Amino acid sequence: MQPVSSLPPEIASNLLGLFTDIDDTITTEGQLAAAAYQALERLHQAGLAVVPITGRPAGWCDMVARFWPVAGVVGENGAFYFRYDHAAKKMIRVFVASDAERAENRKKLVALSAKILAEVPGSAIASDQLYREADLAIDFCEDVPPLTKEAVVKIVALFEQAGAVAKVSSIHVNGWFGKYDKLSMTRRFVQDAMGLDLDASRERFVFCGDSPNDAPMFSFFPFACGVANVKDFIGRIDALPAYVSSGRGGQGFVEIADRILSSRSKIAKKG
Repeated sequence: MQPVSSLPPEIASNLLGLFTDIDDTITTEGQLAAAAYQALERLHQAGLAVVPITGRPAGWCDMVARFWPVAGVVGENGAFYFRYDHAAKKMIRVFVASDAERAENRKKLVALSAKILAEVPGSAIASDQLYREADLAIDFCEDVPPLTKEAVVKIVALFEQAGAVAKVSSIHVNGWFGKYDKLSMTRRFVQDAMGLDLDASRERFVFCGDSPNDAPMFSFFPFACGVANVKDFIGRIDALPAYVSSGRGGQGFVEIADRILSSRSKIAKKG
């Protein structure tokens, strides 16, 4: 991983958008600092399509799409995207699975949650579970004392034994039934909302993240950036970003935004 300061200015000036995780990427220790939110706003005002790509639930994502300075949001690790049309005052919601499929999957996840809690002492259903449409989030450090790495591995194994997909974030293990992830729904969002083929335009987007569930995005985007806390997962993550900030969490996100915006400004002045 190279320092964010070495991200080529010409790459930054050619960007169409920025995708970013939320927890421990924009936030720091569970808090959204003013500087990090302002960085989102500055990127948006610069004409970039800013799209959070998160494991957080549908209920939260509705608020993010509606009130944050973003073009849309991909939530629950790729189960859906929400995009608010401010002119029409209409929320556009696109899910991978139908209502019936999600209802059937929910029954299986409820049964699985009881098994996980029984077999992994100290784990808990995530406090945001009530607002989820498609997955099950098991808390291993957000509102419970941190579990061991072995306990987290066991949670993942229990999901996979049941035929579910499991991804580890910085705070939760998220599990779901279905073949999708953050990247697959990002592709769909870019096609629907921007009319672009993401595979053909990947060099015109940057992704920012911090944890193992961001690995598909890190491996796909050649100029992906990690905040410094991604280093905590070295050896436990399938792919690392090309660039990394010196700051952790929101401070690192501000650093990434500053690099992109300053590069764009300098090149615009030269032009």
